[in-house]
Amino acid sequence: MKIVVVGCGKVGRNIAEELVNEDHSITLVDSDSKVVQELSNSLDVLGVIGDAASLSTLKEANVEESDVLLAVTSSDEINMLCCLFARKANPKIKTIARVRNPIYSKEINYIKDDLGLTLIINPEMATAREIARILRFPAAMEVQTFSRGRVELASFVVTNITKIVNKKIMDIAKIFNFNILFIGIERGEEIIIPHGDTVVLENDKLSVIGKPSELTNFFSYIDLVQNPVKSVMICGGGNVAYYIASTLIPSNIDVKIIERDKDKCEQLADLLPEATIINGDATDHSLLIEEGINEVDAFISSTNVDEENVMLSLYARTNSNIKVITKVNHISFDSVMNKLDVGSVIYPKHITANNIITYIRGLSDAKSSNITALYRILDNKAEAMTFKIVKESKLTSKKLIDLNIIDNLLVCAIIRDDVVTIPSGQDQIQVGDIVLIATTNKGIETIEEIVK
Repeated sequence: MKIVVVGCGKVGRNIAEELVNEDHSITLVDSDSKVVQELSNSLDVLGVIGDAASLSTLKEANVEESDVLLAVTSSDEINMLCCLFARKANPKIKTIARVRNPIYSKEINYIKDDLGLTLIINPEMATAREIARILRFPAAMEVQTFSRGRVELASFVVTNITKIVNKKIMDIAKIFNFNILFIGIERGEEIIIPHGDTVVLENDKLSVIGKPSELTNFFSYIDLVQNPVKSVMICGGGNVAYYIASTLIPSNIDVKIIERDKDKCEQLADLLPEATIINGDATDHSLLIEEGINEVDAFISSTNVDEENVMLSLYARTNSNIKVITKVNHISFDSVMNKLDVGSVIYPKHITANNIITYIRGLSDAKSSNITALYRILDNKAEAMTFKIVKESKLTSKKLIDLNIIDNLLVCAIIRDDVVTIPSGQDQIQVGDIVLIATTNKGIETIEEIVK
């Protein structure tokens, strides 16, 4: 597919790299000649230097013959204008704009329809929703939701949980008799798609999938359930903090935001009258203690500086027994972050890329299925995705045990008529089903690709 990416900031760079890995033809557009040249050489993509809001620049990027345009500059207005120009030049092109300002959040559907945008992405809002999911399962490091919340994936670290440590997966399943599936283990640098004989070890990061009620029962049985989160302290008053608070307050969760910029505090106080807004420096430990860090249920470090977020989370982890979530913007810090005790780590750039890759794969000429959701899991080294089965194929109406499924892939759930089934080898895939798979094989676009 021919894709034009406008804007070569952190988001644009990451998306371009992801799309190149997906074997698409990429053209980058930016006004910074040095950045364009650097990325053109390192990613083996075409580069165009010019004003993103200029129709002539877009035509030079061959937008008239492209399939998709992604506008991810730092300006919402330029992104929307860029998509509008692209549609004028090529009515068939699919346009995706990054729109971040909270002012537009209540008018997003109107903006999308009026400008003819195919998709609007808001990394900060998506980040807030992921954080809210994690807070529902405080014991989990990550929580992903599929099929409108009917299936959830939760990851947690196995410490001294005697009920599962040093036991085989098949034995754990027999003992607990819960309708869940163990789909992945992160063990140091190794990623394992487990089978029945796989043994769970201490310090493994274990990923399980099932209906929310089943996951709750499982966590309770292994003594990992924590009390529901009722109060949250957020350090940093940017867009992410606003969206987090907007998501949590309707659930009667007390929210306190600490922000050093007085103007931002005044804006947040107007937008979030139910929240407590503190004008102060969150890196001042005495301020954190004064504002009750030892009394809240969860702590979220969400400033614009990764180093601050890491230090704040380390302090929170060592000074109180609360749920800690750390926002990290620079994906290159992955390997370092995995070695630090900073709780759940959220990468907005990963979330943005996942949303876009899901959409791009869905544009492919699928033979029997449409991809409806995609998440990167297990330290971004595996994928969990859902497919809508739209027609008969070589997979349908056959027992799973009779299918020659590729290595390192699990069929995790089949959703039929709103009923969730964690499948056994005797279950079948049928037209109309939603099928959830997990795999370390990257780039799967159709359900047919899961068999050899």
